[in-house]
Amino acid sequence: MHALRHFYASVLLDAGENIKALAEYLGHSDPGLTLRVYAHPTPSSQKRTRKAVAAVFDTARPEPSRT
Repeated sequence: MHALRHFYASVLLDAGENIKALAEYLGHSDPGLTLRVYAHPTPSSQKRTRKAVAAVFDTARPEPSRT
């Protein structure tokens, strides 16, 4: 049953749920506890991270000169 709480919290955080609201849903008075205990990377969050980092490096490349 505890694994289901981890899954629930991770999915809601990944979907953009507000941490204060999630803490309340789980019965936590401290949102920091919710993040420390229940936040886990998901495949979609890892994909978004790789995409964001790649975008930074793509925009940092100088444009080839056209001469």
